[in-house]
Amino acid sequence: MARTKEPKAPKTPKEPGRLKQMYQVFKMTTRYDKKAVWYMLAAFLLPVAASVVLALLIAPGSIIGLILYLISGILGGLLAFLIVLGRRAERAAYGQIAGQPGAVGAVLKSSLRRGWVSSEMPVAVSPKTQDAVYRAVGRGGVVLIGEGPKSRTTRMLEDERRKVSRVLPNVPVHFLFVGPDADSVPLHKIPSSMGKYKRALNKAEIYAVNNRISSLGKNGLPIPKGVDPTKVRAGRPR
Repeated sequence: MARTKEPKAPKTPKEPGRLKQMYQVFKMTTRYDKKAVWYMLAAFLLPVAASVVLALLIAPGSIIGLILYLISGILGGLLAFLIVLGRRAERAAYGQIAGQPGAVGAVLKSSLRRGWVSSEMPVAVSPKTQDAVYRAVGRGGVVLIGEGPKSRTTRMLEDERRKVSRVLPNVPVHFLFVGPDADSVPLHKIPSSMGKYKRALNKAEIYAVNNRISSLGKNGLPIPKGVDPTKVRAGRPR
């Protein structure tokens, strides 16, 4: 009997290469940020121009010296180009989600700087307006971030500050407002704004404070001492 051929498994789509990924990021960035091209061009040309000037001043008349300096300038320009591309791409990506619920959580998940602990999930949400409050703990203390108009989120932030101050009265609590107001913090500036607060906690205190505050959201009833919850029997029906 002839053997039936088994159907071939569908080929998984091949991931784009590194250069193609960079080109896609470049296209996305320039589509939403028209000035990004000029910033990236300046970042590339400045190191190249500086290397040529240094070659003419330090090694005038030397072709080898000019070539070496020029290569160094091109490599430095490429590095500066990639740094600017990454920052402008991040800014363009945040610009697309600005004003949407959960945008602050996305920033805290992907761009939070070292030394800060947070969660992409809000600690308080208004069911009517979808305004939210996020919390982060770091060397500057506790930062409460309001997502929504300042007129609506101020009261929510004050409620959360009272909860924090009740269990940690000596830890500073700061407010950040991210919303449509003129004085609100843009999404891409949240990490840098959090880094401006004066140092108040060390590394061990950051995690201790975060664990203490995280217990505020747990509504479970305490279990009496000496009782093993895995051996508790249900009461007999009467």
